[in-house]
Amino acid sequence: MLTDRGFFGLAVLLYGASATWSFFIWRRGFRHDSRWQYFLLLCAAVLHTVAMAKRGFSLERCPVTNLYEATTFTAWTIVAAFLVIGALPRLRFLGAFVSPVLFAMGVFALMPALDPKGPRPDFSGGLVSLHVALILLAYGAFGLGSTAGVMYLTQEHDLKFHKLRALVSALPSIQGLEVVIGRFLLCGVVLLAAGLALSPMLLKQAQSANPLADPKVLWSVFVLLLYVGLLVARWRFSPGGRKFAWGAVGSFAFVLLTFWGFNLLSGIHNP
Repeated sequence: MLTDRGFFGLAVLLYGASATWSFFIWRRGFRHDSRWQYFLLLCAAVLHTVAMAKRGFSLERCPVTNLYEATTFTAWTIVAAFLVIGALPRLRFLGAFVSPVLFAMGVFALMPALDPKGPRPDFSGGLVSLHVALILLAYGAFGLGSTAGVMYLTQEHDLKFHKLRALVSALPSIQGLEVVIGRFLLCGVVLLAAGLALSPMLLKQAQSANPLADPKVLWSVFVLLLYVGLLVARWRFSPGGRKFAWGAVGSFAFVLLTFWGFNLLSGIHNP
């Protein structure tokens, strides 16, 4: 019988196959429907869900107790949201941009050091699970906003340098993609703010030290302000869609590159 990591490993293999399929979709200029890639990601999501369920039942709580589980949960939110959005044929090409991200996150999560054996943090009650789930769902929304940003930049590049390819491409219009980016980022901001709003109650229950001295808490507040600033700048100053797309991509790259380090530095999240 496969373990939860075994099921997740199979999911990562399918993410890799989907990422390889993305190469052919790019080569064809996004002219053909990517329904086969959608099917690959659907199969991967089923295995991914089984892996998370097995880990959750073994822990008897939401599986977010270490970096491996946090990474798998975030990747799951991205693929689950894509499967809903990808039901619309015009947005199904999002899978060509999501797949490489999911594959990279999966390979990273499978590193043994991220899933240490031994005693696990004792998270009693459902409030902590809700807090972590809301925040990781927010990161998933930011990730989808970032991939929509890459789609926007690809479509803009084709319009500028490969006008014929842009005309025959099945990608959505750049105006529609800009709206999609904004909605993903707004959802992420709302979810992240809701998750952070639970922090004072959790810290009070745990009788923790001053949260303002914790690197992860300060980092999370900075990420929230970063995305709020990006949305306010778009609404108030109306920057070009290209700048907004780059902002979405760059902000999520910052989250991916710094999340793990600040999580390890946190005395609250790593007692």
